[in-house]
Amino acid sequence: MIKEEYLSKYNEEDTVGWTAIDEQLAKVYPGIEPRHYGPLCGLHFTAGGTDPIDGISVYDNKQDPAHLHLVTYGMSELYYNPEMASSEFSKWGFEFTFRLVPFAEDQGDPGWAMQVFNNLARYVYQSGRWFEENQFIPAKGPIRLNTDTAIVGFVTTLDPQLGRINTAHGEVSFIQLVGVTQKELDFLMEAASTQKVADFIGEMKTGNPLLVTDLNRK
Repeated sequence: MIKEEYLSKYNEEDTVGWTAIDEQLAKVYPGIEPRHYGPLCGLHFTAGGTDPIDGISVYDNKQDPAHLHLVTYGMSELYYNPEMASSEFSKWGFEFTFRLVPFAEDQGDPGWAMQVFNNLARYVYQSGRWFEENQFIPAKGPIRLNTDTAIVGFVTTLDPQLGRINTAHGEVSFIQLVGVTQKELDFLMEAASTQKVADFIGEMKTGNPLLVTDLNRK
């Protein structure tokens, strides 16, 4: 899908939140048009569908290790809303991102990761709890179902390239999901401290500065 097709029903001034995300991505990927996916079931949940995410863009990032960079649209306020003009945070105040070394069994962009985004988004809407930096998320199994991978959960961090932005509706943080193993999860769950998670992520960055997830990591 081309983003312009999805947004064609809106006037440009109505998509200020979406445009703010695009502008931040253009700083990292100047002149590059991503592969874009609308709601996976075809309808956004406000229109009777099941997906709370309006869209997901996928970029090919050439930095070592070469990886796919996925970014959501929909956890922040995408369309002009005068009631949020003076808000501190734009709707939930964040968008999800994820960086993945291409996995041969995906045979293209990872639809399973897009489902993870939507599942976590449903949790946010149902619980009223949002995601921030330095949290951990057990997946209760491989993050890619039916896959022989040791990656069974995530930690959250601020996306190293996208960071935070201020929009017409308030602040938006790009919260990156980073895959972790059961041993790493056990350590973080036992510590139960955001500072421990932050320290752990800092150590991960030493050899993996963009915090790219590799399903083959043991």
